[in-house]
Amino acid sequence: MYKELREITAQLTGEGGPFEIAQVAIDGVSLRTYKNAPADMRQVWLGTAGHGDADYLVYEEERLTYAESHQLVAAAARNLVDRFGVKPGDRIAVAMRNYPEWVLSYWAAISVGASVVGMNAWWTGPEMVYALNDAKPTMLIADKERLERLAPVRDQVGEFQIISVRVDEGAPAGSLPWSELVAGEGAMPDVDIDPDSDACIFYTSGTTGVPKGAQLTHRGCTNNIMSMAFWNAASPAALDAAGKKSPPAADEVSYPPCFLVVTPLFHVTACNCVMHGASLTGAKLILVYKWDAGQALKLIEKERVTTISGVPVMSRELIAHEDFAKADTSSLKSLGGGGAAIQPDLVEKIESRVSSARPGTGYGMTEACGVITMNSADYFVDKPETVGPILPVFETLIEGPDGKPVTDGGVGELCVRGGQVIRGYLNRPEATAESITNGWLHTGDIARIDEDGFIAIVDRAKDMLLRGGENVYCAEVEAAIFDHDAVAECAVIGVPDDRLGEEVGAAVVLAEGASVDADTLRAFVKERIAAFKAPRYIWFMDSALPRNASGKFLKPELRNSLDIQDAH
Repeated sequence: MYKELREITAQLTGEGGPFEIAQVAIDGVSLRTYKNAPADMRQVWLGTAGHGDADYLVYEEERLTYAESHQLVAAAARNLVDRFGVKPGDRIAVAMRNYPEWVLSYWAAISVGASVVGMNAWWTGPEMVYALNDAKPTMLIADKERLERLAPVRDQVGEFQIISVRVDEGAPAGSLPWSELVAGEGAMPDVDIDPDSDACIFYTSGTTGVPKGAQLTHRGCTNNIMSMAFWNAASPAALDAAGKKSPPAADEVSYPPCFLVVTPLFHVTACNCVMHGASLTGAKLILVYKWDAGQALKLIEKERVTTISGVPVMSRELIAHEDFAKADTSSLKSLGGGGAAIQPDLVEKIESRVSSARPGTGYGMTEACGVITMNSADYFVDKPETVGPILPVFETLIEGPDGKPVTDGGVGELCVRGGQVIRGYLNRPEATAESITNGWLHTGDIARIDEDGFIAIVDRAKDMLLRGGENVYCAEVEAAIFDHDAVAECAVIGVPDDRLGEEVGAAVVLAEGASVDADTLRAFVKERIAAFKAPRYIWFMDSALPRNASGKFLKPELRNSLDIQDAH
């Protein structure tokens, strides 16, 4: 099936193919792009108008069709231009939970050439101040909770128009309610957009240091849509050609595409990798106030959800939930996601326990406007330790510590170059130069490429520990620990050691009702990986591990909270 994948890829990306690759000069560097990608994100939104009366946004008891959403977006866009004087190049900050207004604000802003500044909904007031002073938006569209956090420090930022969302009373002086932004009628303003201008600015998660505002371009975002569409076309076609595609059961129901949006829209996972492509294909988007596995099961059954793309722990919690066996999950076709490695045991659990769904993952980052690789179905089951092949829009190399390319399956830092790479970091030329060199994005991920071109992410460069001169990749140890059925969550960290420099530590949360002692767990791990990689220190945690807004474990926070005296 790997030979067939290479052949199908060549057909789809060659001259005249739907995913034909072209070279475009961007900032003096010739980069790979999809010849047939939409010109800009405005064209993507306009291309969804044909879905008409199909459901688009569902939030609790609220429901908007595509036609209704287009009316609201057009009105907002017209008011942005005519009433507030927004022009291409301006910035509009959006700070709220995953409400329908987030989606509508996004499409309205980028359709008139403004860039959306995605504000992390978990930020405190001072963190909001930092981003607002960094991005200098002309408008802030925010919900009640974000406005309350900003109020005490409002005098620390400049002037901008505030649009209040879901605020019944107590709105800031001078602010206008959302209803005024979407008031009136009129056609979408006609605006020319530079494909290499900023579509959105998303701040890196900031687990260490000050977050950086990544500048995602229209070209990068539209190419990301094409990358996802490529894999969704190439993979099943190649499996079919290889005789791997199973015929549907006689009683199998074909459900229209429906995505449960379980990660924040201010990150590329939910925005670029779910909302963009799902909107273009006419899918229904189910928005939730916060992640809850039990509630997710109810929504899967009620709305006939076909796809869930979140962080791995969400899939674990869904499958492990006490109501999973009782819920009707037959509509699910794809379960998985990205944001962190999906461990091989979870791939097997999805494949074996969710009868209608296949496991899937995408490896990517904000700096690549979304996905860099994708893997799913038989390919993922066969190579669960990989994240799939590099998508066609990217050139790739594995760079060793000496800066030279590593070949023959060797390990090094993954670097990629292509039309999806960001323009840079807002107001941070030094950080931009450090991460992007002659178009090459240094991902910071340690990887290897196998004989079929599939990439295995060994670890984050900064998430590797050095034990007595031996590299220990935290992701490898975590995968071995997760293999134990008693483990619900785990995060591996380095623990300072006078003799060896660092020792391996693991914070573990056990599944409800499960038990295992430290020695048994260590022995279990040593059966799977080299003994020196097994954790010397194990902490059994009484509550869930700390996570950031995108669901990734906060290892610095975890490390600071642990005491060696409490380890087993």
